Amino acid sequence: MDYIIPHNYQIERADREKASGHRTFVLWFTGLSGSGKSTIANQVAQLLFQKGIRVYTLDGDNIRAGINKGLSFTPEDRKENLRRIAEVSKLFVDAGSVVIAAFVSPMISDRKMIEDIVGTSDFLEVYINTSLEECERRDVKGLYKKARAGEIPNFTGISAPYEPPVAPFITIETEKETVMSAAERVVAAIQTKLEIQS
Repeated sequence: MDYIIPHNYQIERADREKASGHRTFVLWFTGLSGSGKSTIANQVAQLLFQKGIRVYTLDGDNIRAGINKGLSFTPEDRKENLRRIAEVSKLFVDAGSVVIAAFVSPMISDRKMIEDIVGTSDFLEVYINTSLEECERRDVKGLYKKARAGEIPNFTGISAPYEPPVAPFITIETEKETVMSAAERVVAAIQTKLEIQS
């Protein structure tokens, strides 16, 4: 639209990063429902916060209760859900925060869209690799049982596909390590990326 002209403000991302004392980026947690995304993301956020890192967490159910309220789980609405989240993530990164985003985000093409919006250098994909069998066994929210009964259409892993990341920043196998061990590995992996200034 020719009449939309972004305004350039004097306070820029670099200024906010300097004020925060660290670089900012998005840690994008992807995996099946029940894989442990939110649990591990929450632990990573706590560890970073304890280190004095400015961090904010975006989570699927929480976002759908607010900014994306009204969107369904059709492929089209799922894509729009993720597009909006990517744009919000980009704003938080610009504002001086490390963003931790925990979303099923099952399609490679959608995650590429997110990466394009956020920026490749600011997008770190964390693959929570938990088998469908284990996710069903946990069934924390009772969603798999409902999906198997046909009560939830387009449910990832049951009636809709999940495409694993090809080259994630880091892979977490929750059936082989604890939540704390996984979170500590993520935090260790991003230390250089944070470039904490003294």
